[in-house]
Amino acid sequence: MQTTVANIQTIDPSTGEPLERFEYTPPADVEKKTDRAAAFQRKWRNEDFARRAEVLRATARTLRSRSEEFAATATREMGKPIVQALAEIEKCAWCCDFYADNAAKFLSEENVATNAARSFVGFRPLGVILAVMPWNFPFWQVFRAAAPALMAGNVMLLKHASNVSRCALQIEEIFKEGGASPGLFTTLLLHSDRVADLLADRRVAAATLTGSEGAGISIASAAGRNLKKTVLELGGSDPFIVLADADIPAAVDAAVRSRFQNAGQSCIAAKRFIVEETIYDEFVAAFADAARGQTIGDPMERATQLGPLAREDLRDALHRQVEASVERGARIATGGKFVERPGFFYEPTVLADVKDDAPAFTEETFGPAAAVTKARNADDAVALANDSSFGLGATIWSRDVERATKLAAQVESGSVFINGVMASDPRLPFGGVKRSGYGRELSHHGIHEFVNIQTVWIGPAK
Repeated sequence: MQTTVANIQTIDPSTGEPLERFEYTPPADVEKKTDRAAAFQRKWRNEDFARRAEVLRATARTLRSRSEEFAATATREMGKPIVQALAEIEKCAWCCDFYADNAAKFLSEENVATNAARSFVGFRPLGVILAVMPWNFPFWQVFRAAAPALMAGNVMLLKHASNVSRCALQIEEIFKEGGASPGLFTTLLLHSDRVADLLADRRVAAATLTGSEGAGISIASAAGRNLKKTVLELGGSDPFIVLADADIPAAVDAAVRSRFQNAGQSCIAAKRFIVEETIYDEFVAAFADAARGQTIGDPMERATQLGPLAREDLRDALHRQVEASVERGARIATGGKFVERPGFFYEPTVLADVKDDAPAFTEETFGPAAAVTKARNADDAVALANDSSFGLGATIWSRDVERATKLAAQVESGSVFINGVMASDPRLPFGGVKRSGYGRELSHHGIHEFVNIQTVWIGPAK
């Protein structure tokens, strides 16, 4: 049933002031656009890879030529510092080019020797893919799902987070400017209570979601009732393990970038910093000092490193987690307060001596607050890292790369980065385990998620 809310109001998180108002897509238009997508997919699936790549490369050119415009939209709607927003747009263009260059190879037929005259595995598109996407990387999250799906011969319907509605509309515009026909990529402005109806629609073949654990449960439940394939990239509470032999200045620099980029609003941001006891005090002091050095300000200014949180309720929820962790014995090494200025700003915060029962350790903290916990040794650090319901990413810092690589095999997460900042990359598979979701995005693994892996056997048998 269509929600009774008539429209969407976006808010500038740097000021708290209204930005734009948008009408929800009427049910009749949802029906028309879904039908158009399904009809076009029957044509698009028969286009060769060269034609699909042509659209993706043109889309990449549009992203680059209008990058300042698109980055400014992201900054206005969700508060990302403009320099980070520009980097996000470039990453989207790279992803489009990557799949334009590689999809044909990733989806080439695989011959298998059997008793047949010939037998092979083919990769066929599924159809219409519903993408339910979050606000924290409003362009990247969409393009990393769309580029492989479209190159595989699918089409996409986008239900984006309401607070980035202008971004959502611009993404559809970007594909159109790249030469996409109507139906290839369609933005629908919908309330979340409409998603189950779309998943039940026979024209929708599958869904991909990046979002919270609760949203993942909701999507998986609705998809399960309708036997629809899903890929879920959910929350994270990524451990950042610092061993006694680590390069501490390098680890601290990476810790600041990993925790405070995008105001800490990233599923794969480092959130739990697990440090061996012999270097614990040194690391905490250096980390807190570096955190205090972050430049807070207007996200449209290029010097700004830390902008506002995307919404007021998110800032309030983070503050409650910080206060509750302090009540359980954590110590505020720096930060822990609202920034006294308009908008939804929060000080870069480092909590030391965080216990394994504190909210900052057990829950996902989606904002600029880092939890630092002491480990007795490397094995204890890995045990603490795995003491979480999440399993998205992890980081290990050590000068002994061979030992770190062996420890990585013991970490329960979809990715482990050694001596570097955890990030998604089109060349590598991305996704989680446990309550961080299932399935993979990116690389050749990601493009295979939304295809029918079809066996073809040609007789007579030899």
